[in-house]
Amino acid sequence: MLDLAYDTPKPKVIAGARHDWELVIGMEVHAQVASNAKLFSGASTGFGAEPNSHVAFVDAAMPGMLPVINEFCVEQAVRTGLGLNARINLWSAFDRKNYFYPDLPQGYQISQLYHPLVGEGEILVDMAPGVARLVRIERIHMEQDAGKSIHDMDPAMSFVDLNRTGVCLMEIVSRPDIRGPEEAAAYIAKLRQILRYLGTCDGNMQNGNLRADVNVSICRPGQYEKYMETQDFSHLGTRCEIKNMNSMRFIQQAIEVEARRQIAIVEAGGEVVQETRLYDPDRGETRSMRSKEEAHDYRYFPDPDLLPLEIEQDWVDGIKASLPELPDAKKARFVLEFGLSEYDASVLTADLANAAYFEAVAAKAGDGKLAANWVINELFGRLKKEDHSIEQSPVSPDQLAAIVRLIKSDAISGKIAKDLFEIVYTEGGDPEKIVEERGMKQVTDTSAIEQAVDEIIAANPAQVEKAKANPKLAGWFVGQVMKATGGKANPKAVNEIVAAKLGL
Repeated sequence: MLDLAYDTPKPKVIAGARHDWELVIGMEVHAQVASNAKLFSGASTGFGAEPNSHVAFVDAAMPGMLPVINEFCVEQAVRTGLGLNARINLWSAFDRKNYFYPDLPQGYQISQLYHPLVGEGEILVDMAPGVARLVRIERIHMEQDAGKSIHDMDPAMSFVDLNRTGVCLMEIVSRPDIRGPEEAAAYIAKLRQILRYLGTCDGNMQNGNLRADVNVSICRPGQYEKYMETQDFSHLGTRCEIKNMNSMRFIQQAIEVEARRQIAIVEAGGEVVQETRLYDPDRGETRSMRSKEEAHDYRYFPDPDLLPLEIEQDWVDGIKASLPELPDAKKARFVLEFGLSEYDASVLTADLANAAYFEAVAAKAGDGKLAANWVINELFGRLKKEDHSIEQSPVSPDQLAAIVRLIKSDAISGKIAKDLFEIVYTEGGDPEKIVEERGMKQVTDTSAIEQAVDEIIAANPAQVEKAKANPKLAGWFVGQVMKATGGKANPKAVNEIVAAKLGL
């Protein structure tokens, strides 16, 4: 593992307030389980289908239809818990959360209030190279998603799409350990990264497959420390929940806006009311949605159609043994195995596909650091410019590895390598054959380089005198030699021969 400094959270400073205030943030993240079927039916979970085309009888709450649990969804939730170093409860149970809304045909949601499948865990949130903060996970429970109300198809009517109804969600609940907007976004990013490595959620926020409810409160300096000592929430301010956030940028903005709103209320002598709010990015404000419900408002009770969920420790151990290498471990290995900086290792491991691509290049290139440089700077830079993912890269790992090998063996210079990369990126082909066929090999014959240096020195006596007076100007001769040889001369040899000829 990397040596990490666990940074003491530095609360976001709110400018313009009369007093010092600290932010306290907790998150409830709803992650859609990566499964082809729903939690209690065999209906498809595919995104983008025609409305109400992925609905089984049990999803539509037809009379007499009983839920049958999807074992794979349970396995995915257990896998997630293990990936977050959480306790797996071998005994858990489902409850009915009762509320009435057009897109909830049953009139209740099946969830896990009293006995969740997954208990306490933790996430290390990367804040800077070598610096991480620990955010505690309170619980992860499974629940079924509701449908979707559509209000923009007719001015007088609303429509309901039940395709999402019954899709399995994991609600990942954090402790109020997050202390600022940037840390909240970093937490979501790290959680999303882990889920994608595990294969338990695709993390697609645009499609609503990962969305967060953000609980924001304010307190005076010192109160949070009292809460940490006693775990007594009375030391913290009244929290408000910002509902259904599916953008890390908007999460940051909403926290900032909501904190300022609460501070203004308290400093004016008022009291913050606990409620659920929505963030309007166009107006840059949060607005009230409804008063914050408590558990008793939903009249929870054990679901009578589902037996308690009992799982075996051997089954859990089998899932644990199948876990992939997770981001922190992979990053640490890249640093140790390839000699990368922690920053470069972080960039390469941010996405599982990117990490796999780099490892494939490094394995065949024979130089991890040089491979990382080309993957990050040349390939990632070009893909980002064209808004392409690594899966859309026209340069395969084998091709990029061949370019790195050519550089490492001094067959081509760095400048020629960039020209070669451009050819491979736009035209394809075998890099080694391209170098041979197009005469791109680097000139390493010192006699040929020496002849070019002599010619340029002889033609520029005034520049020679300037270089002897100021050795830094010798770079001009190097540039001229490289130009004369079409960039094919070995730069190291050119520098040495120019220095020797000028007596520097």
